[in-house]
Amino acid sequence: MTELDVRRKRLLYEMGVTVWRSPPSSAGTGQAWARLEREVTRCEACELHQGRTQAVPGSGDRQARLLIVGEAPGKTEDARGEPFVGRSGQLLDAMLAAIGLDRTHDVFITNVAKCHPPGDRDPRRGEVQACQGWLEAQIRLLAPVCILAVGKVSAETLTGTRDGLGTLRGQWMAWGEATIPLRVTYHPAYLLRYPGEKAAAWEDLLAVKRALQGAVA
Repeated sequence: MTELDVRRKRLLYEMGVTVWRSPPSSAGTGQAWARLEREVTRCEACELHQGRTQAVPGSGDRQARLLIVGEAPGKTEDARGEPFVGRSGQLLDAMLAAIGLDRTHDVFITNVAKCHPPGDRDPRRGEVQACQGWLEAQIRLLAPVCILAVGKVSAETLTGTRDGLGTLRGQWMAWGEATIPLRVTYHPAYLLRYPGEKAAAWEDLLAVKRALQGAVA
């Protein structure tokens, strides 16, 4: 185990976020979120920190029932410090509105990687692994009703497989020991390039809406 892993485990333990017990009560959750986000902004676990303007921990409702996990911040997100604020973010907002949600209420949005990869490339495996502890901590603090993974990198990270989006989407899976219902769908940026896939993404959104209403099917 590296020094970074030891430090991160100690930090998460002090926050009350571990892999062997339930998330902390709401009494200490606000401080835990603040500390986690502060540590993310200071993280130098991979080379991506060298070219970032700022890290992008995530944004939204810290008591949200729906967690949306994308792949990595783009150039606009890197500049503003907020996920999904470009054209793909506008489409994501429209998708959420279609099922009666918005990013400020009952939704938390983050990415697998917290820093902008150069050239808007996908984050590499080592970069994803360097951020994985932060993502897992966010999930345990949030304890959402369900998770929506958007894009290939997010899907592979959260499912632990490399089966591809075409195989993974359209079904419910479970994340972690907490067995949180997990759904995979296309990234909004992909839908902007291939609008013919919006019907499939709509099916996934309707499934998420049913899950939030108490019926995972």
